Amino acid sequence: MNKISELFGIKYPIIQAGMIWCSGWELASAVSNTGGLGLIGAGSMYPETLREHIRKCKAATTKPFGVNLPLIYPQMDEIVDVVIEEGVRIVFTSAGNPKKWTQHFHDHGIKVAHVIANVKFAMKCEEAGVDAVVAEGFEAGGHNGPEETTTMTLIPMVREAIKLPLIAAGGIATGRGMMAAMALGAEGVQIGSRFVASEESSAHEMFKKSVIAVKDGDTALSLKKLIPVRLVKNDFYLRVKELENGGAGREELMELLGRGRAKLGMFEGDMQEGELEIGQIAGLINEIKPAAVILEDILKEFEEERLKLIQNIF
Repeated sequence: MNKISELFGIKYPIIQAGMIWCSGWELASAVSNTGGLGLIGAGSMYPETLREHIRKCKAATTKPFGVNLPLIYPQMDEIVDVVIEEGVRIVFTSAGNPKKWTQHFHDHGIKVAHVIANVKFAMKCEEAGVDAVVAEGFEAGGHNGPEETTTMTLIPMVREAIKLPLIAAGGIATGRGMMAAMALGAEGVQIGSRFVASEESSAHEMFKKSVIAVKDGDTALSLKKLIPVRLVKNDFYLRVKELENGGAGREELMELLGRGRAKLGMFEGDMQEGELEIGQIAGLINEIKPAAVILEDILKEFEEERLKLIQNIF
């Protein structure tokens, strides 16, 4: 049996990424009900909001689901308490040191996967005792590693360095992408951008429409002096670029970013002043579909490409 499917008790080794403002209980439950692993994105939720989403997800699915926890979240102690109190059995941690919480989660019967962007931190994950590693290339939307290592390069390097179950992320939205990632050594894939443009995504409809309008070259890695993030090129991005080209420091960039910039764009629908986080693979996303159909399309294409590959080789 596939290692990722076995680890999380799911039918298919496809994880829907926990994305701020986009991945609430409706999306997570839809993906889980179709045989993947849905994740609730806690990064944009207050503790009690997360509790509500967990309870609604439990009511909507009997299948496994998890919660994504950015460890830099200021209320992480309270968030962790909510996860434990509500009986969540899977967490995907990111943006921080997994060593701080992994044993605590294990003590409560919770499986832990951690997101990394380089080999060094993949090895630290193994030392910390996590159950799986998500290796994310810089094609991904949202926050990225400063090294700008691509998924195709990162996955085989991480595979050589660690023995843990490995999940590939960044630039994967199709069955062909899943096939490529697994050929490079991954045992599963984490997909974000494709599920942003789903009917169940909690993203604003204007943001979903902007995602399916993105072409190659319409996104760029930005805010590298803060935390690197891949953005759609809109008015906000152009102002960031102007500051960066002028040699602006962290304080000036922080002042421009302000508070709630991602919410303004992705959740409230301001397509010019909002921070619009999406991956390069958005150039292949042309339609808003139900999450179940998205997952089924990926699996169908994966199987078709697998058979083609066998025929072409032999």
